[in-house]
Amino acid sequence: MLRSNYTQALEDYKKARRKAAFEELLARIAGRSEEHTLLSYEDVRRQLRAIEKSPQRLRDVPLDAIVGSVGRYHDFTRKFLPRSSIDGNRWARVLVSSQDLSGLPPIEVYQIGGAYFVKDGNHRVSVAKQMGDTAIQAFVTAVESKVDLSPEITPDDLIIKSEHVRFLEKTHLDHLRPGSDLTATKAGAYPTLLEHIAVHRYYMGMEQQREISFPEAAAHWYDEVFLPIVNLIQKRELLIDFPDRTAADLYLWAADHRAALEENLGWEITPEAVISDLSEQQSPRNRFLQERALNLVRKILPDNLESGPPPGAWRERLTSRTVLQHLFNDLIVTLDNSENSWFALEMATQLSKLEISRVHGLHIHPKTDQVKLADHQKLQDSFSVRCRDEGISSFDFKVVAGEISKILCNQSRFADLIILPLNHPPGNKPIDRLSSGLTTIIRNCPVPVLTVPVQPTGLGSILLAFDGSSKAQEALYVTAYLGSQHGSRITILTSSVGLSNPKEVLAQAKTYLSRFPISTRFLLSGEQVSKAIAAQITEGILDLLVIGGYGGSALQDVMLGSTVDNVLREIQLPTLICR
Repeated sequence: MLRSNYTQALEDYKKARRKAAFEELLARIAGRSEEHTLLSYEDVRRQLRAIEKSPQRLRDVPLDAIVGSVGRYHDFTRKFLPRSSIDGNRWARVLVSSQDLSGLPPIEVYQIGGAYFVKDGNHRVSVAKQMGDTAIQAFVTAVESKVDLSPEITPDDLIIKSEHVRFLEKTHLDHLRPGSDLTATKAGAYPTLLEHIAVHRYYMGMEQQREISFPEAAAHWYDEVFLPIVNLIQKRELLIDFPDRTAADLYLWAADHRAALEENLGWEITPEAVISDLSEQQSPRNRFLQERALNLVRKILPDNLESGPPPGAWRERLTSRTVLQHLFNDLIVTLDNSENSWFALEMATQLSKLEISRVHGLHIHPKTDQVKLADHQKLQDSFSVRCRDEGISSFDFKVVAGEISKILCNQSRFADLIILPLNHPPGNKPIDRLSSGLTTIIRNCPVPVLTVPVQPTGLGSILLAFDGSSKAQEALYVTAYLGSQHGSRITILTSSVGLSNPKEVLAQAKTYLSRFPISTRFLLSGEQVSKAIAAQITEGILDLLVIGGYGGSALQDVMLGSTVDNVLREIQLPTLICR
């Protein structure tokens, strides 16, 4: 407790002044001087368009909640330490008076939300805080604002609050959508949200052929644009991953991320895909686990020995994004000047017409120098002509420099299928399989890969090589979809080689496919998978082969070979490899 004699009170004033000077020095060094300054009530009231509403009421006010002053905000620090402009004698007299039996009269304050501003009694607040009090009696005048203030308010926060007020005045969302939470934590967020609403208003007017008021557009934007994205954000638990950010912050982050992705990829990305990518790539929780795993793998294995995403990850990503109408909405087809390249594009256009897919042509080259630009343009022109001739309405083409497998695996995060010309199947020797770029793509791309070694003939007849493995289960899912969606005739082939219970495996497929109205036949063969498939090709017409991806460990497949490699090397048929 501070002593009440006047001499000691002057000493206490000097201590408070030294403390104020020291804190201000530290604040200047740290570049945070404004945070140690009291707020001006008039500035705050004006920026928040606040209105004095209720009469004064006497009650206790928390001293730490007093953040500003009507006229003396330059004379005290944010902690109400006296600055040099404060007369030491007056401060000391207030301190001495506070120790008298009569004490000091209540102060007068304005209240905005949880923050208070001194109208009369700045010295009394300063003395009370130095005495260690936690509250002070005050006559409180409530001031009404569209937004609340907290005792932690800073000048930067005030800018955001001011923008929020103007946002609500223009949109009326506080009345049209009561209870809506559009809190943002960064300056400039609300002007950006107003821009989003203005664009939404423009397209609403175009669609409805009438003038749309800004509040009407804001309410429609809130219901049809903002809330659906916030629901996706909540579903992917991004608010848990980023606890210092609000739903409005993450909505704007998603919008910026979507624009950057679309500029990089060259095609439109769905909101579901954007939120999914933010969760997978930017979440601190996911990034930490991914980086630890990737760093460990990179120290031990080359790219083509990495295990890739787990089985079913692609299907899980699809079903988490939206209601499925088609399985393959975005197709990436890689192009060069080989004949197989145009076979791959033909396969893409056939599938696109069935699935109403967007076709994304991609030419990957080590270096996009000036010498190659003419060749790239010819390739793009040929691609565009063939797409238009096939009646494809949505297509684009892009040239990218870099390593083929890494670029494809990165871009495939926003596609549903990779279609490749099969120019170089995996070799028959371990060293060849180790250096196979195709093996790396199949292992690491998060979506199915369709290889095309010959001119495609459609999807009329499909053969699935089924061994009951987890990736074969994914292939069974895709096969059932193609059969039921497009009327394909389905053949299920199970080889008994290497299986202890081939009949049970084939029975699994029968049970699953019995739920679908498709034409299906089931075959059990005693030959190796590739030979059994070849035999079926000679017996009749097959349009597409579907298989599961690599099933063994990467090192085992490289050393001993795999069914996938054998099929790609020996079977001349478009082959869909599922994961």
